[in-house]
Amino acid sequence: MAKKIILAIVIIILAIFIGYLVFHEDSINIYIDGENVTSYSNIFIFENINTQQLNKDICNYTLSSMNNTTSNISTLRNGISDISESYGLENVTININSSIGENEIPIIYTVKGKSMYPTLHNGQKVLLNKTKNIHVGDIVVANTAKYGNIIKRVSQIDGDSVYLTSDNTNVEIEEINGSIYQTHGLRTWVDISNIYGVVIKY
Repeated sequence: MAKKIILAIVIIILAIFIGYLVFHEDSINIYIDGENVTSYSNIFIFENINTQQLNKDICNYTLSSMNNTTSNISTLRNGISDISESYGLENVTININSSIGENEIPIIYTVKGKSMYPTLHNGQKVLLNKTKNIHVGDIVVANTAKYGNIIKRVSQIDGDSVYLTSDNTNVEIEEINGSIYQTHGLRTWVDISNIYGVVIKY
């Protein structure tokens, strides 16, 4: 009787192991919440891969992509695939999930200044969807050579050129070195390639 039980257990273990061999699929699973990235690698148990370093490299690359205006979900996926191949993983399945859905890149951005008042306030955190799919009326974050990162409203789109304006229309008078200046919210054209993404929650 004991031999039959042991044999049954061995058969079950073998069946589970064979099933694992047949149906296992290497996968990289990414989750992005807007500020943080987590990576979990489901790799075949006999592959000699440093999954801890692999996941660290993928997280660093994803964070870098979030801060790059030219990156998108396709370039992120391709970059993760390249990293996986450098570890000897080919045909790995890459799953990208986030706080705003699958195959999306959320970014949390902190508003600086009062140019978007009363809609947005200095120090307020907003949630972006990293996309170039923008429309007139959207609030976007863009990178400019002159002003750095700015958050503004899309007022006009002309091909790849986007006109951004401030919601704060107040004109302020200030004295600088004995001269009087009028200041108002920033208005500027940017190329669509310099837009990080669209504000979807604030």
